[in-house]
Amino acid sequence: MVNKCTSSKRSATVFPRNMKILHNLGENIMLAMKRRKITQEMMFSRTGISKPTLRKITKGDPSVSIGHYVNVLAVLNLLDDLSKVALDDEFGRKLQDIELLSKKR
Repeated sequence: MVNKCTSSKRSATVFPRNMKILHNLGENIMLAMKRRKITQEMMFSRTGISKPTLRKITKGDPSVSIGHYVNVLAVLNLLDDLSKVALDDEFGRKLQDIELLSKKR
């Protein structure tokens, strides 16, 4: 099943495997809030994100902008985790190495 996000501006097709990753992200955010005893009201006052949007974030809803996710992660002091995404591009390096080796010949 493919989830089609609907919005008045545009929509994104998110495949099931990727939805699982978003769901896990939302769950991790919810757990981080609970560990830190940060309520929805506290998160709203620190980010300005509405409670319905925050609920969508904790469910990993792909229709929420990445900017909102960034604001929530910043409040949780987890924004550095986002900077690690695609940092170690092992597959890209392998492709580059193959290209470099084939040019030598």
